[in-house]
This record gives sequence, structure tokens and C-alpha cells, in this order.
Amino acid sequence: MKTIHIFILFIAAAVAQLFVPAQMIFNKESILETGKAYKFKTQPVDPSDPYRGKYINLNYEQNSFITSDSLWEIKDKVYVYLDTDSSGFAKVSEVSKVPLNSSKDFIISEVSWYNKREKKLNFNLPFNRYYMEETKAYDAEVAVRNNQRDSIINTTYALVYIKDGEAVLNDVIIKGMSIKDYVEKED
Repeated sequence: MKTIHIFILFIAAAVAQLFVPAQMIFNKESILETGKAYKFKTQPVDPSDPYRGKYINLNYEQNSFITSDSLWEIKDKVYVYLDTDSSGFAKVSEVSKVPLNSSKDFIISEVSWYNKREKKLNFNLPFNRYYMEETKAYDAEVAVRNNQRDSIINTTYALVYIKDGEAVLNDVIIKGMSIKDYVEKED
């Protein structure tokens, strides 16, 4: 009888271990399929994570908002509501400490600091790492840096899908081409 209980517990633990990652994958895929795509202008560099591999660290031009609300603390949760500009890039339309009754897409972010003199709220976007095949990450970082240096207009951006406050970084685009394809072309 004891063996049956142990076996049932083992099966339950195995199912739970499979269910949790499957649910995470399903949620991200759902955002990619039904979320709205936004383009965020980037400024990447190429660090490495010993546990997760090589990635491009993405810094975004849209990482602040002018607001007269000065009661922000570092690491506060901030709801960042988005629109698109005339060029199709994401722009912040408003920020709030609580969810607003709005039809606009939003992301939940974290306050990095508030500049009281400029009344400028700075925040960290939650999709700042784009993981790549290890052998191509450095080439990708060089390609992006060179493109930004050689170009008057920044043609490098992150394609991010957003739905219900969740965001999935789908790709990094250089001159209209996926960074994976761009690096392949440069070889």
C-alpha cells in the first residue's frame, strides 16, 4: 500500500514539473499569436550570462516619461501605456501606479529613478535581453553597433508583442532584416 502512495506522489510531481514549463511556453506563444506588435528603438551591447548563455542587452530610447507626479520610489511598479508614433515606433502615452481603465496596450515595468528637477520618470522595460546562438551573439552586437554608428536614423529596433501587460521580445531587426539573418548575411 505504501508503494502505491509513493508511486502516485511521483506521478503527481512529474506532471507538475511538466505542467509549469508547458504553461509558461503556452502563455508566451499566446502573446505572440494574439498580442499587438510594437517596435522599440534599441541600443544593444553584448554581455554573457553563465547560466543562460550569450545575449544582446537592449537599452531602449523609450525608457522615460515626463510626469508631475513626484511620489515615485526606485523599484516601484509602473504601468506604462503605449501608442505608436508616425514612424510606427512605440511611444509612451502615459504612466500610472495602478492599472487604468484604458483600451491602450500596457506593460508592467519597474521604476529605475525619478528626476525631480526635470520631472522625468525613468523605468526599466522587462524585455531587455535577446538570447542568441553563442557563436553569433558577438557578431550581432558588432553589426548593431556599426549600423547605429553609420546611420543618421536608427534602423535597429526590437519587435515586441504585448497583451494584457505581458510582453514577449520576438526579434531584433536591423535595416528591415532579422538579426539572425543579418548576421548570416555578413559572414
